[in-house]
Amino acid sequence: MNETLKSITERYSCRAYEDTPLTDEQIKTLIDAALISPSGMNLQPWHLTVVTDKALLEELDADGVAILAAMEDKKRYERIMSRGGKMLYNAPCLIIVTNDGSKWAAIDSGVICQTVTLAAHSMGLGSCILGLGGVPLLGPRGEEFKNRLQIPEGYEFAIGILVGISKIGPAPHEHVMDKVTYIK
Repeated sequence: MNETLKSITERYSCRAYEDTPLTDEQIKTLIDAALISPSGMNLQPWHLTVVTDKALLEELDADGVAILAAMEDKKRYERIMSRGGKMLYNAPCLIIVTNDGSKWAAIDSGVICQTVTLAAHSMGLGSCILGLGGVPLLGPRGEEFKNRLQIPEGYEFAIGILVGISKIGPAPHEHVMDKVTYIK
């Protein structure tokens, strides 16, 4: 199996991280990979915010968990609580992908996530694509957080990517073959 397919096969969603910060070189490598991701017509409708400030990460996490706890539907909150009560899983780095909302921006943002998570895995790092990463931006402190995160005017949260040194190994990943139809 070639190295690319090996990374695709072995990558998993890491939900427990060591308390070790990423190096500047590791972050640069991940961002370089993200920035060469393909996008429709090469419009690159994204903006990346790299958060390694531990205090800010803890604030985002606490606000996110509080917002989930206050929701009528408790499924997301209960899932987070069953996994240790941390929405950001103590990751030392959160890459926030925002985009301009243009026609293909959501797809292009997804491509960045896949690129970064595969790059992280190839570097021996754990990662997790985090849809809930935008929850704190929707709460009472949402505008404050957007300002502190320097989210560009007109850009909205698309997805988050957690990256760090994994504390645990991968959970088994099973193929769900009924999700595939072959037409010959």
